[in-house]
Amino acid sequence: MNELTKLTAKDFATDQEVRWCPGCGDYAVLKAVQRTMPELGARPENTVFISGIGCSSRFPYYMETYGFHTIHGRAPAIATGVKLANPELDVWIITGDGDALSIGGNHTMHVLRRNLDCQILLFNNEIYGLTKGQYSPTSRAGTRSPSTPYGSVDRPANPCAFALGSGARFVARGIDVSKYLPDVLKAAYAHKGAAFVEIYQNCIVYNDDVFAPFTAKENAGKQLWLKAGEPMLFDGGAKGIALDMATLSLRVVEIADGDWQGAGVLVHNPQNKALAQMLVDMPSDIFPVALGVIFDSPAPTFESAVIDQNKAVSTGKTPNLQALVSKGQSWMVEKEPRAE
Repeated sequence: MNELTKLTAKDFATDQEVRWCPGCGDYAVLKAVQRTMPELGARPENTVFISGIGCSSRFPYYMETYGFHTIHGRAPAIATGVKLANPELDVWIITGDGDALSIGGNHTMHVLRRNLDCQILLFNNEIYGLTKGQYSPTSRAGTRSPSTPYGSVDRPANPCAFALGSGARFVARGIDVSKYLPDVLKAAYAHKGAAFVEIYQNCIVYNDDVFAPFTAKENAGKQLWLKAGEPMLFDGGAKGIALDMATLSLRVVEIADGDWQGAGVLVHNPQNKALAQMLVDMPSDIFPVALGVIFDSPAPTFESAVIDQNKAVSTGKTPNLQALVSKGQSWMVEKEPRAE
């Protein structure tokens, strides 16, 4: 494809039948990604979508790019190999709350701590949809499902807190149907390193409206969309987030006459990891849900370190496979004479 060709969303859509349940939030995420790719300047021939197992993992079939539909929880390992083999590729990992945080929990942790240059989109619907509605690592306490008929007694995992604890340098949240999701995707793409994005995605069959308390139109006031350098306001600017100095914890404050400074409302600094941790831990029954870019503090990437190291150790040397095989702890097994 000519580099000067102006692309559209259709250039990133395949001819494959999209096989998700009618009304699934995955449709909205797919459309958002397809619309956003041309705006990023991405090229289909330079882009790879890699997924594990789950409803969200059908994603590569529907993107007119390179793609791998891999095995359960192992998309980060495949992505690492792809990026090391060709660092110029744009690598996107598509995963779900079960795929990434149960069988793939250790792989997710390592790709984050290593800081591989990739975008990780975790579709969180708080349920196992593909295998017919069992509870997942993010399911809330009390969730009734085929595997927890009397209600789950597990404490749910917090994907963004997990990412921060694993050393992620970029953490963000979005909503499947939100008009702001493309902005989150653009910010993730602009970040050099592992960009972790949790997307609240509605499973209309097995966990319908679980996020409605803050995603429904009438509850939009419970959304705190964060922007660097701007005050943390929500509910139409009527409320904000302030720091209680006595307890070093966040609190909700009322805004009178638009005076957010007088109310002590915090200005968002995405490089402040301590603040990011408090934002992702805010209980939704008291606080709004933090959305947008929560933490963004770039650091050297894994593949750049590997490439630099390989260059350093190979400079001035001539490749010699036989010498390499014979070097170090190698020995010859001699056939001993058979005892008479």
